[in-house]
Amino acid sequence: MSRDYGVNAGVLAVDKARYRTLLDGSGRDADLVDVKNAMLPARNKSRLEKASTRFAFSSRPRHEADARGKRVTCPSRRVTNHPVSLNNMATRSRANPGGNQNVLKILGPDVLPLRSRKPPWFKVPAPGSARYRQLKNLIDSENLHTVCQEAACPNIGECWQRGTATFMILGDTCTRRCGFCNVKTGKPTWNDPLEPARVARSVAKMGLRHAVITSVDRDDLPDLGAGAFVGVIRQIRRQAPNCKVEVLTPDFRGEEMPLAKVVAERPDVFNHNVEVVPRLYPLARRGSTFERSCRVLRNAKEMAGDEITTKSGLMVGLGESFDEMVDTLGQLRENHVQVLTVGQYLRPTENHLPIVRYWHPDEFKQLETAAYALGFEHVAAGPLVRSSYHADEHVPQAEPGVGPLAEVAR
Repeated sequence: MSRDYGVNAGVLAVDKARYRTLLDGSGRDADLVDVKNAMLPARNKSRLEKASTRFAFSSRPRHEADARGKRVTCPSRRVTNHPVSLNNMATRSRANPGGNQNVLKILGPDVLPLRSRKPPWFKVPAPGSARYRQLKNLIDSENLHTVCQEAACPNIGECWQRGTATFMILGDTCTRRCGFCNVKTGKPTWNDPLEPARVARSVAKMGLRHAVITSVDRDDLPDLGAGAFVGVIRQIRRQAPNCKVEVLTPDFRGEEMPLAKVVAERPDVFNHNVEVVPRLYPLARRGSTFERSCRVLRNAKEMAGDEITTKSGLMVGLGESFDEMVDTLGQLRENHVQVLTVGQYLRPTENHLPIVRYWHPDEFKQLETAAYALGFEHVAAGPLVRSSYHADEHVPQAEPGVGPLAEVAR
């Protein structure tokens, strides 16, 4: 009796006579992956070779008898998923991750395993203070999202204890799939017109003097999410007029009109992270380009002039060299970036890009010195530095504030 097997809806047929020779002594099916070359015509081999890195079939028979002798279907005949190796992994090992990239070919073979021990300078206290719990309850009660939580930031305990947070608008689902980011990806459904008012209300309750607003990429929206940024800026100006506003925006696919809408509201700081050196963009930031990100920063500065401060951030640990980093910083200065942050990449899960090495704090200090020599006005570089880490210190503050942050600042 011939049986049909296949990859993607059973399209590869097995010849009856040849199949009989592929049974083991007990009459059970032989492993399909091991015998695929004998079973399939040459034109089908390449298709199965590609799929066999992700799928395998059980060697149990399709049917068994239960205790009463009744014929039942064996559930183990279903296809089972197996982890994809780094050699074939794209930016994320999910369905349709955005293309096949040989990670080890680009990053090199000497990458660190996920569970490798981190250097001692990464040890930070676990979050859980009274102020942390108070702030978490406030954010949860307003049904808001923060990048601190979604991106698993290591500084969440320190920043929330300090009374500051980075609000993430437009939901928690991103339309892109960067290989380093821990924010979940998929088809977003969140689009709440009242979200700007709720964010501003939380900013006012917290008594912040510097609020950071960021968002997931929303390539599914007609304005790419620019309208939400406009709404939040206006609401914060109304409900917390003494609070400075920093926006950390996506690239808006390089379109100038959404960018112009945001810049027209004159946020105090316009931030767009380039994330990695140009060489790593095809691997780490599929769907974007380094040139496009630089153009966004340059256009923002040209539109607003001295009324806004431009800012960008990078991370290290993916095999970039010191000279590559300095060259990238030089390109950012050529595009009128004034404030810079540089931190160490930390791999969130096994489905993300592996770490090549941990940079030593002394190397971050050297990079900071080089950045100031290039003309940056403010530089924050360190293993645990993130784009919005102590963001209130990156620009001069005219107001002391009235909330818990002000108590720290005095």
